[in-house]
Amino acid sequence: MSGTDLAPWLSRSRWPTVPIRYVAKLGTGHTPSRQHPEYWENCTLPWMTLADVWQLRDGTRDTVLETKEKISNLGLANSAAVLHPAGTVILSRTASVGFSAIMGCDMATSQDFAAWTCGPKLEPRYLLYALRAMAPDLRRVAAGSTHKTIYMPDIEQLRVPLPSAEEQRRISDFLDVEVSRIDRLVGSRERQISLIKERSFVKSFNAIRGTEWSNDRQYSGLAWLGDIPVSWPVMTVSSQFEVRLGKMLNQDRSKGDHLKPYLRVANVQWDEIDVAELAFMDFPPSERQRYELLPGDLLICEGGSYPGRAAIWDGRISEIYYQKALHRARSRGRSSVRWLYYCLRVARAMSVFEAEGNATTMTHLTGDQLATHRFPFPSRRVQESIVGSLDQSIVQDQSLIDALERQLSVIAERRQALIVEAVTGQIDVTTARGMRE
Repeated sequence: MSGTDLAPWLSRSRWPTVPIRYVAKLGTGHTPSRQHPEYWENCTLPWMTLADVWQLRDGTRDTVLETKEKISNLGLANSAAVLHPAGTVILSRTASVGFSAIMGCDMATSQDFAAWTCGPKLEPRYLLYALRAMAPDLRRVAAGSTHKTIYMPDIEQLRVPLPSAEEQRRISDFLDVEVSRIDRLVGSRERQISLIKERSFVKSFNAIRGTEWSNDRQYSGLAWLGDIPVSWPVMTVSSQFEVRLGKMLNQDRSKGDHLKPYLRVANVQWDEIDVAELAFMDFPPSERQRYELLPGDLLICEGGSYPGRAAIWDGRISEIYYQKALHRARSRGRSSVRWLYYCLRVARAMSVFEAEGNATTMTHLTGDQLATHRFPFPSRRVQESIVGSLDQSIVQDQSLIDALERQLSVIAERRQALIVEAVTGQIDVTTARGMRE
């Protein structure tokens, strides 16, 4: 793979492009053996690993100073790890591909990074921006690999446009200002989205405790909820709904005379059931009544990272079933499944299920726990009135969020295009900066 094959936009450069390794010393890193505890004692040397990539993901941090782990001088001496000098530019090349930064101090890395120590013809900040211009291309190339890796022979072929060092500094200064300006705009839009989501939660929380419904109130008996209208009874889920887990997965799910589609945890998102990818399992006639879903059934995730996540089945597939990792809640007629959905969403947001789970294992919302969970259940008429108002409000909030996310997508595209245009000389940064001042 040549440099221009990887990043075709390099061909538009005003300046010649050269392999980065011609103007910067290329290196990588290593992990000292974990079988030698002495290599991991008295550790003082910062050691960059994939556990530190979180610092680089949003592209707003140019310099790294802190690492999750450190290695010792003994570990460094007995491995292929290298202590790179401050100012070295690093690029993650495995798993989380394409994230880059400049070392703010002398630092080693794991083998998951490529590292360039720039010579006099290449400015570290300019190289950083060039690598960020390449990031989408690097991820595209890595996407076809099982292990999502850019191998070192390909790293060796990476090229960079090479204007004069003075021009590189001008480009870097320009991008420092303009990218920071864009990032502030992104931060503003992200805060707006967070505020809308927070407002949506507050509306749901106040709704299920009847804040705007009645001034005649009493303590609900639920510490996480507080007081509710006197007329609202607090009852168990099983008093209002039939709760049942789905079918245990067969050892060989692809065999059987009665293969039918079924829903898994992955299909059930908040307020949405994704049927793009359905699994099949044997459901003989004797099991169908027990495990078949009907329109209006509420599906609730039992465990893992998503206890309590729920969505209502809309009947878009005429015959479908569900597995044991999901609960089905079917109304007994006295309460709305949509009301229970909002109760679960608020409880999940307040980590009610995690607080009740085993802290040493993954949280599970077992059938007994769900059945005996207590929520306020006003009359069905009141439930449906409140749910209708909440649904309308959430549609409006989601419309605002969608519009802001579209803006963020356009801003991200413009940010990336600006970096590419600057490092290839497609814009005169001196003129452009003057127009902005």
